[in-house]
Amino acid sequence: MISRSLVACLTLSATLVASPAFAGDPASCAKPRFSDVGWTDITATTAIASQILGSLGYKPDVAMLSVAITFKTLENGDRDIFLGNWMPLQEPTQVPLVKAGKIEVAATNLKDARVGFATSKDAYAAGLKTYADIAKFKDQLGGKLYGIEAGSSANSTISKMIAENTFGLGGFTLVESSEQAMLAQVSQRIKQKQPIVFFGWRPHPMNINVPMAYLEKGNDVFGPNDGGATVITLTRPGYSKECPNVGKLLSNLVFDVAMEDRLMSDILDKGMQPEAAVKAWMKENPAALDRWLDGVTTFDGKPAAAAVKSGLGL
Repeated sequence: MISRSLVACLTLSATLVASPAFAGDPASCAKPRFSDVGWTDITATTAIASQILGSLGYKPDVAMLSVAITFKTLENGDRDIFLGNWMPLQEPTQVPLVKAGKIEVAATNLKDARVGFATSKDAYAAGLKTYADIAKFKDQLGGKLYGIEAGSSANSTISKMIAENTFGLGGFTLVESSEQAMLAQVSQRIKQKQPIVFFGWRPHPMNINVPMAYLEKGNDVFGPNDGGATVITLTRPGYSKECPNVGKLLSNLVFDVAMEDRLMSDILDKGMQPEAAVKAWMKENPAALDRWLDGVTTFDGKPAAAAVKSGLGL
């Protein structure tokens, strides 16, 4: 005859077997190390990942690094995660490293992005419509093309165009600066009714706030379809295998252009801190959390949704 204590033990065992098994990440994964290259879209998406991971019991570490240094630190294992691999713009750097197993692709986090030369709507209406038109406006442009920070793939592409006299740009000078400084120069020249050619992209509030137009017929210098782009999440080699819970979150983190436009506008136009902007957006869009947290746990292996929503006050 089976004793009551044995029945209780068997019932408990059956319950444990039937319950979902949550397996948190090992202690070595407690501090995910992100690289943020200072672009507002990547600052925003990195803030989303960091805030979620913080609610899950991790201690994210974010470093502000250039694109070139970011790739090097992923390759040598000094950083774990980068959410800003714009493709095909960064293809010359990314593809050889992925093929060699020196970095890994975790997910495509954004589609329908775009990069390439842009100008003011007034200049576009005046005939500066294609890449071949730039040379015709050289004097009015002051012989300058405005890029972003030194070491970026965008600037490398522009420099190559100048060096090879592509579209007759051989006599032009590339002006390297931060995103904010470039946009300040764009705004100034537009107010002065002067044409300007600058490196533009979406998602970005510039597409809403600046009267601009993208140039056409670029012969795919910035990628197919006149700069059509996707944004990739990269990790150091073996990271998602070593830290499968963080890896699962990274594979789930997929964004859209409208969302990023909104976040970037909140940060750039309203002066909100990135952490406050993403927290407000997530509170307004809890369904996104359900998608992002599917199959994810807290650091110690408990269900993720409750922890994150509690952290957001939902």
